[in-house]
Amino acid sequence: MQPTFAPALATGLATASVTLLAYLIGSLSFAVIISRLMGLNDPRSYGSGNPGATNVLRSGNKTAAVLTLLFDALKGFLPVWAVSQFGAKLGLSDGLEEGTMALVGLAAFIGHLWPVFFKFEGGKGVATAAGVLLGFNPLLGLATLATWVIVAFFFRYSSLASIVAAFFAPFYQVLIWGGGTVAWAVALMGLLLVWRHSANIKKLLKGTESRLGETAGRTAKEKANAAQKPQLVHPSKHTRHRGKK
Repeated sequence: MQPTFAPALATGLATASVTLLAYLIGSLSFAVIISRLMGLNDPRSYGSGNPGATNVLRSGNKTAAVLTLLFDALKGFLPVWAVSQFGAKLGLSDGLEEGTMALVGLAAFIGHLWPVFFKFEGGKGVATAAGVLLGFNPLLGLATLATWVIVAFFFRYSSLASIVAAFFAPFYQVLIWGGGTVAWAVALMGLLLVWRHSANIKKLLKGTESRLGETAGRTAKEKANAAQKPQLVHPSKHTRHRGKK
């Protein structure tokens, strides 16, 4: 006779396995991988130092930036989508499937933030979080992306758009589609994403944050240094001025 705890154990092992797999997929830093394949500098060595699509764009290679964006989003979307499509084959009931989706989405997102393959030095997770949200609920993902686009269009700051979108995403989920484990996952991702942008928040307050489209040769740090340089007055001006007295 098979023990009664065997199905629960099998389900638990399946959940743990897919969660670990999602973390490993999330640990693939496509900003670094694509940059290497295309012969570009490591995105951790210029601009903000963040291995993400926005910083890759500062290299001046738009193709690399778009590919980074797509693959970072896919690694968040695919694990969640796989659980939603094949969860029943893993023995997950409706309730367990939702909980596993939340865990898998979080795991992929955390993998991007702290990737095991890249010395746990990851990005800020904006594109990956967008992919996870699209996997949870396409309408939730689109609403959050629309928020990002609107803020980015008017203010030209990717970091500000990401922070605002991260703030609104949990409210969209709770107010429109209700709470549950997915709502908690969305809220936790939002908090982590805002925390990862703490340095950007300081730059925004100081007015030194880089805008969308600026290249690595004109970073916020360089702009701040340029603004602090004293303006030199040509000696001839003083000579002419003294001569008039």
